[in-house]
Amino acid sequence: MNENLDKLITRFSLANCVCCPRECRADRRGSKLGYCQSGEGLAISSICAHRGEEPVLSGKHGICNIFFARCNMQCVYCQNYQISRNSGRPDALEMSLPSVLYQIEQILSAGATLVGFVSPSHYIPQTLRIIAALESSGRHPFFVFNSNAYDKLETVKSLEGVIDVWLPDLKYMDEKLGREYSDAKDYPRIATAAIKEMFYQKGSSIRLDDDGNIESGLIIRHLVLPGHIDNSKAVLRWIAEELSPSVHISLMSQYHPTPHVDGHPNLGRTLHAEEYEAVLTEFDRLGFYRGWVQELGSPFAYRPDFDRPHPFEF
Repeated sequence: MNENLDKLITRFSLANCVCCPRECRADRRGSKLGYCQSGEGLAISSICAHRGEEPVLSGKHGICNIFFARCNMQCVYCQNYQISRNSGRPDALEMSLPSVLYQIEQILSAGATLVGFVSPSHYIPQTLRIIAALESSGRHPFFVFNSNAYDKLETVKSLEGVIDVWLPDLKYMDEKLGREYSDAKDYPRIATAAIKEMFYQKGSSIRLDDDGNIESGLIIRHLVLPGHIDNSKAVLRWIAEELSPSVHISLMSQYHPTPHVDGHPNLGRTLHAEEYEAVLTEFDRLGFYRGWVQELGSPFAYRPDFDRPHPFEF
């Protein structure tokens, strides 16, 4: 095992867990679990070649995405609600490290060059163990940290040189929305500090290989929520003013109401065309010129079903 990775794994002890900003200090080796209700094992809901991501992530062969179970946030509208809830039985399988490596290697052997960790904020030592094991086996893919940005600044700093691509989702600039929708009232403060560090490490430019697949960089995602256009505009303003309008942005219109928000006055519907257009107008006004936008029909193209062997293929 890489000595530096070994030291990092030891640093993130699950006996007194402070992996994420909640700092529960739970002993995840036993039954007294913390906020995320996750133990010390590899609780993984899916390992698949995902082709529905941004073009530089998907490429011809897709990205090998590892979807961890449960989450350190509890967004009421979560599109992955089947696996992200911290109550009840998650749709996940406790896997052994050799089994995880075997599935990853099958996807890499088919041509994928990226391994993405989805919702890894509460699984830092497990993520590091997978990275170390892959490198020890002679595999050297590029590693993508796909998080909700509710990440500790110290954690992001410690992962410099380990993570090749930062892929955070900047959700809110409104503390009230963070508290009401995601049980994270300090979300804007925590997320902006983490993303500033990601920007410090990678800057605005992304590095691509000859086939157009990303090898290094930062991409900030933002899901536009119905009824909350001012929040989306505030997110874009913060990125433009505090980072740079040259940052790569993935501005998503794919929101789809789940059963948990059925009947909600805002979240119980899809996005209106004029709402997304208003956010796109702000995107242009602020001078953004790198990134991706979606067609308004996207809600029907990005709905996963984790009861299927491949949640994104129907």
